[in-house]
Amino acid sequence: MSGCSPEDKGVDTGILESLLGYHARRASLAVVGRFMEHMAPHGLRPVDFSVLTLIAQNPGITSRQICAALAIQPPNLVGLVGSLQQRELIERRPHPVDRRAVGLHLTPAGQALHQAACATASAAEAEAARALTPREQATLVRLLRKLYSDA
Repeated sequence: MSGCSPEDKGVDTGILESLLGYHARRASLAVVGRFMEHMAPHGLRPVDFSVLTLIAQNPGITSRQICAALAIQPPNLVGLVGSLQQRELIERRPHPVDRRAVGLHLTPAGQALHQAACATASAAEAEAARALTPREQATLVRLLRKLYSDA
């Protein structure tokens, strides 16, 4: 967003500046933009990384569980899982308890990519949050969590 801030153009953003949603969206654009830039070499979008992370941390997780954890609609997850499977990053296996369900697991390639992507994500986060102290970061996360936990 080089040289394109409202201040540069003398634009009155007074009402917007008073809105939480405006600031949340601006912050999100900055953080997600940096994240996507860093993740481009891995071919991962934020949602791809989130899904891979849930599968890495919860081997055998079901699509239904992923949808609930990430607030994703099931039809939107179907294509995503298919794409990750086509890239040979994840595989489906029969669920050990529920015969109707299928568990998702990382393949060795998925594990390697996820490990590299975690390091990249950490670097992107550190860069995005460089204006905040660790205490401020923790406070911001706590406050944001309060907003979406009540939704």
